[in-house]
Amino acid sequence: MATTESEKSLLHHHKEKHFTAGEVVRDIIIGVSDGLTVPFALAAGLSGANATSSIILTAGIAEVAAGAISMGLGGYLAAKSEADHYFKELKREEEEIITVPDTEAAEVAEILADYGVQPDEYRPVVNALRKNPQAWLDFMMKFELGLEKPDPRRALQSAFTIAISYIIGGLVPLSPYMFIKTAENALITSIIVTLLALLIFGYAKGHYTGNKPVKSALQTALIGAIASAAAFGMAKAVQG
Repeated sequence: MATTESEKSLLHHHKEKHFTAGEVVRDIIIGVSDGLTVPFALAAGLSGANATSSIILTAGIAEVAAGAISMGLGGYLAAKSEADHYFKELKREEEEIITVPDTEAAEVAEILADYGVQPDEYRPVVNALRKNPQAWLDFMMKFELGLEKPDPRRALQSAFTIAISYIIGGLVPLSPYMFIKTAENALITSIIVTLLALLIFGYAKGHYTGNKPVKSALQTALIGAIASAAAFGMAKAVQG
């Protein structure tokens, strides 16, 4: 159906603003969330064991380094697995289009019918796809399997983003121990700073993921508080 001049005018003036960096945001959330929580719990636990600020800082930095490497590697392997799965399915679908084209054409018709397209409307589409194997393959990957072609840089990008986010998050609860020599005072400052960071991070996470920002902020801060309290309590219990 042709687009009228009125519709063209509306499309010209209406620019939809969609957030398209979902994978990057997901990686940042994973890195910062764990970066804020794990070193925070570690520092609280060591404070509960009466360790000095220098020992807590040394152990915390070591944990942040190890955690960043571990989580970055995990992000790389996850993205690499997704890419491997996509290309494995791509090869299988390509073989099926060559060996059983009639079956694949019937699947195209079924997919279009599920979208409410009538036979007299989808038959030309099926015929056009059969004449264009690449378009046919792209159609099957997207609409039959629900798979999008992965960015070849995705694995390294994911590893880097998660690792850097983890380091940034981890330095927040450790920063008071860099300037305050007494571990007890540093712990109090670390709790205040980290809970504030968790509230801000939780609010931003809720905003970008479509959840209620205030609820997300409170939940994120609560999880961090529980983790640190548990670590502190366990350290005190072991010491006792």
